[in-house]
Formats: sequence, C-alpha cells, structure tokens
Amino acid sequence: MIPEPTVRTVSDGVARVSWPAMPEEGDFRAAVASISGAVERALADHGRVEAWLDPEDTVSHRLATWSGMHREGVMRGGVLADGEHRDRIVYARLASDAPLGEPAGFRALLNSFLPRKRAISQLLVRDPDGRVLMCRLTYKKDWDLPGGVVEVGESPQLAAGREVLEELGLEVTPGRLLLTDWLPSWSGWDDALCLVFDGGVVSTSALDAVVREEREIAGVQFCDPADVRAHAADFTARRVEAALAALVDGTTYTESGR
Repeated sequence: MIPEPTVRTVSDGVARVSWPAMPEEGDFRAAVASISGAVERALADHGRVEAWLDPEDTVSHRLATWSGMHREGVMRGGVLADGEHRDRIVYARLASDAPLGEPAGFRALLNSFLPRKRAISQLLVRDPDGRVLMCRLTYKKDWDLPGGVVEVGESPQLAAGREVLEELGLEVTPGRLLLTDWLPSWSGWDDALCLVFDGGVVSTSALDAVVREEREIAGVQFCDPADVRAHAADFTARRVEAALAALVDGTTYTESGR
C-alpha cells in the first residue's frame, strides 16, 4: 500500500509532510514518487518542507532520502506520545537546494546522511630525555597528551598545532602522523578517531614559556612512562606507548591504544 502524504503549513514559509508507516514489502518506488511530488508541490509556496520521523521507522527514513530530503539531525523529545517525550529525526528540503539531477545536489543529499566521525588531534612532544609532555586537565582527573577536537573543515595536522598554541601558548609544528587510534563509544561520547602527530623534541625549559588556557589546562609536565601510567587513563597510556613505538616502527593503527 502506497502511503498518501499530507502536507500542512506549520509556520511562515515552512510546511511539514507526513505519511503513514509503510511495510518493507510495499511499493517503494511508487511511494517515493508520491512523497517527492508532495514535497515539490509544497515548495511552490514554501521555502522549506520538513518531515519529523520516528527513529525506528527505517523505511520512512529511506523514503525521505529518496524523495530528496536532507537529514538534518535529531529533535530530542520532539513529540509527546503516550505521556513520554519521544525523539524525532528531522529531514527537510529547501526551495534553494540544488536539483537532485545535478552533481552538487546529489552530493549534498549524500553528505547529509552519510556517517561522520569526531576527530581528535594530539601531539607527541618529548624532551631530550625522552619524557612525554602531558597535560593535567581541569575537566577530568586523567592526564592527556596536548591537543583537541578538529574543527569542521580543518586539517587534522594543523589542528594539532593550533590546539597546542591555544592551550599552552607553544608554537610546535606537527610532523608526521604516528598513530591513528580508534576510540569506541564511551560514557556518553560517540566514537572518535584520535590522530597523534610527531611534535618533535624540545628543551625541558620550554615549560617556562607555557601560557596555560586556565579554563582547560591545570598544569603541564614532562612524564616518563611510569608517570604516564600513574596519571593517565589506561587507554591514554596505551596510546602514548603506541605512539612512542611508532617513532621507530612507523605509523600504526590501534583501537583504544591496543
């Protein structure tokens, strides 16, 4: 059975399209034609047409995508159902979106729903004795390598240098990639890739030039492997050890430091 979409104006220039749940074995192509037609008609006098979909309704997610609607994100607790606030996944198409028949339009549609991973860049900086520069952080008890989250559209290698400059006031040019460490989902965080770049060897006196970003950095010091193990989380200690090994053995890949 083909779902018959309904369209209603929800605010000035914004329409919302909805349709009944459709079984997997339904006429998918006919449903896409019906929904995409409703969307295009609504765009004739609306700048935006959106759909709020149940996260569990995977068929409707496919229908929305094939109908040219971009996935925009999660409206947490967006609807009240059976006395509970339930999430909804928001899809939308704008009158200004490039046509799907054009390469730019198709790429933009794919980009809206393909998976994305958080990236973290860090630097492995050593002193002449081989000790590793570690940061004591204000927002967690475990020590970590200097670095931080890569911004959207930013080079991970440049991000490592930017973060160290912002947080420590040190200008360090990131060298080659030593380690790609995959971090699984943990304690409310999505999974991420941590990229560790070679920060080279600096004088121990470089600590005298540190200007801490005090909201994030409580202190910095060079640590030998035993100190790293004592003050860092297990997976961080394993990452540091793997990065040190990569200085000799070449670039490597780990998962949670293993």
